[in-house]
Amino acid sequence: MSAPFETEKQDHVATLWLASPDRRNAMGKAFWDELPGVVAALDADDDVRAVVVAARGAHFSVGLDLVEMGAELGPLLAGGLAKQRRRLFDTIHRMRAGFDAIVASRKPFVAAVHGACIGGGLDLIAACDVRVCAADARFSLRETRIAIVADMGSLQRLRGVVGEGHLRELALTGKDIDAARAARIGLVNDVYPSQPEAHGAALALAREIASNSPIAVMGTKEVLDVSARYGAEAGLRYVAAWNSSQLASDDLAEAMRAFLERRPARFTGE
Repeated sequence: MSAPFETEKQDHVATLWLASPDRRNAMGKAFWDELPGVVAALDADDDVRAVVVAARGAHFSVGLDLVEMGAELGPLLAGGLAKQRRRLFDTIHRMRAGFDAIVASRKPFVAAVHGACIGGGLDLIAACDVRVCAADARFSLRETRIAIVADMGSLQRLRGVVGEGHLRELALTGKDIDAARAARIGLVNDVYPSQPEAHGAALALAREIASNSPIAVMGTKEVLDVSARYGAEAGLRYVAAWNSSQLASDDLAEAMRAFLERRPARFTGE
């Protein structure tokens, strides 16, 4: 079986490919086991300043591999012993670790979606900072249709993206929505005619992010996350503390020189 991920790097931007097109990028055991380490490696790479998440094949991801993970999770669902319930609880948290790592990463993640983005696929892009898609994309928070409560992050993370009403509609019905509806509700920022154009737009956006000071981009993502989690007052106090410790940088001096010399700044992240 092929590895579930491939990574490419160019011009301070990495692309994290979902690389199981023969399985429609279904999320099996290797996916859940390997994603945290893949994200951690990208986060630790000082040459990477932004990450694009894209997929090989006809679909972004059809979500959980029900056959493979059914065999994995089945024994934990049998019987009523407390020990089995705790193991299932721990397994759910372990599976979510890769998505949590994307949220916690200092690097911005941009998702480029095409084809089906179902269940776990939606959880994955909910963890990203920005989303774009191709016109053939369709999205579904489908867990209620298979007797599951979504537990990989969409119910928590999409509230601030699409709003309470749209989230509840998607979560309670399990319906599919197309790219046009996804754009209307803010799930994606833009829709492009094809998968290559959506991927190209995501790369262009990531390169635009990567051209800025890595220190400022990292701080901005952290302040946005703190503000979303704890409110405006906490965010204001956090950004004051961040700038007090990080503002005096080589990047700031370079920004001033570039402005005076009327040239693009060349940031190093120092």
